Amino acid sequence: MPVAAPTVVPDRSRSAFAAVGDVLLSPAGLISGFLLAHAWIVLDAISWSGEIFGDVSLYEWWARKGIDQGWWPVLDYDWVYPPAALLPVTLPAAGTTGFAAYAFMWCLMVIVLNGVAFWLLVRTPPRGRLAAWWWLAFLVALGPIWLGRLDGVAAPLILIALVLAARRPAVATAVATLGAWIKIAPGAVVVALAASVASLRRFVRHIAVPGAVVSVIVVGLALAGGAGQRAWSVFGEQQARTLQAESVAATWFSVARLWDPSVRIAFNEQIYTYEIQGEAARDVASFLDMALPIAVIVVGLVAWAAARRRPELAHDVMLLSAAATLLALIVFNKVGSPQFIAWVGPPVAAALALAGPGARHVWSPPALGMLGVAALTQVLYPVAYGKFLDATPWMVVVPALRNLALVVLLVGAVVRLVQLASSSRVR
Repeated sequence: MPVAAPTVVPDRSRSAFAAVGDVLLSPAGLISGFLLAHAWIVLDAISWSGEIFGDVSLYEWWARKGIDQGWWPVLDYDWVYPPAALLPVTLPAAGTTGFAAYAFMWCLMVIVLNGVAFWLLVRTPPRGRLAAWWWLAFLVALGPIWLGRLDGVAAPLILIALVLAARRPAVATAVATLGAWIKIAPGAVVVALAASVASLRRFVRHIAVPGAVVSVIVVGLALAGGAGQRAWSVFGEQQARTLQAESVAATWFSVARLWDPSVRIAFNEQIYTYEIQGEAARDVASFLDMALPIAVIVVGLVAWAAARRRPELAHDVMLLSAAATLLALIVFNKVGSPQFIAWVGPPVAAALALAGPGARHVWSPPALGMLGVAALTQVLYPVAYGKFLDATPWMVVVPALRNLALVVLLVGAVVRLVQLASSSRVR
C-alpha cells in the first residue's frame, strides 16, 4: 500500500519576513527609508534648535562677514577649521538672507551630500543595500547633532571615499583629502589607503599625486587670498584647548565628580565648550597632544604590516585601518564633541557592504556596538547634557559607558590588524 507523501506546510511567517525584506531592499523602500530618516532627524533638530543650530548660526556669521564686508576666516584672521571649510560654510549664504534661510540651505546641503553617499552605498555590491539601512539606523540613533555641524559634511565624504576606494582609489584619495581640508578626520582615509597600497608606483599614482593636487589647490587658493601662515592656523587654535568634559580622556575626572567636589567643569567662553578644570586635566590634555599623532602613526604602521602579510586582504585591512584611525582620533583627542561619533559610522557601513567573506563576521559586533555608541551619544547630547554637567549620577554613567565602548572598539580593531600582521592566514 503506497504511503502518502508528507504534506509540506508553507512557512507563512518566513514568507512574510522575506516579503518585508524585499520591500525594504527595493529602490522604493530605500528611498522611503532615506526620506523618513532625514525627515525625523530634521524635525528632531528643530525641536532642539538651540542645541543643534548654535554652530550653524556661527557659520552664518562668518559667511555674512565675508560676503558683506570682505572679512574672511583664514584669509583675514585665524580660524578653528582648515581653509576648505570656507566652501560649505559660505555656500548656504549664497543668495539667501537671514538665519532661517541659511539654516534651511545648510540642512539641504548636508542631506544632499549624504544622499550622494547613500546612493553610492546602495549601488555597492554585494551587500550595499543592507549597509545602507544600517547607515540610516546609525544616523537616527546618533540624533540630529551631526546635521548642525561641519561633521555632517565630513561624514558623507568619508563614506564616499571608502566606497570608492576599491574601484577608484585616486578619486577616493582626492575626496578624502578635500574632506581633511574641511575637517581633519577624513584624512584618516588617506592614511588607511596609504598603509594598504600594494606598491610604490600605486602609492604615487593613487595616493601621493591626487592628495598633493587637492592640497596644492586648497592651500594655493588660501595663500592667493592672503591667508599666509593662517592657512595652518587650525593647528595652533587646537593647541590652546584643554580637556573637554565629555571626551574619552575626561571620563575619570567626570566620574570622580560623584565623590570629589573639587573636580569642576567650567564653560570656556572663547570656544563655547565645557572643559575640566585643574592642573591634572591640563597635563592630560598636553599628553594627548603628543599621544594622538603617535597613535595614528602606530595604527598606520600595523596596517602597513598587515597589508604586506596579507595582500589578498588589502581592502579589508584598509577598512579596518580607517575604522581604527578614526577611533584613535576620538579616543586620544582632548576634544570630545558628540558629533565626532559620526566619523566612525562610515567605515562600518562601507565594511558591511564590501568586507570579504573571511571578514564579514568581524564587522557584526562593531556594527551593533556602534549603534549603541550612537544612541548613548544622543542621550548625552542633546537629551540630557544639562544633567551631565550637573553630575546627575545616571548621566555620569552614560558617557562613561559610551567612552568605554569606544576604547573597546579601538582595541578590537587594532587587535584584528595585529592578527593579520602576524599571521599568514585568517582566523
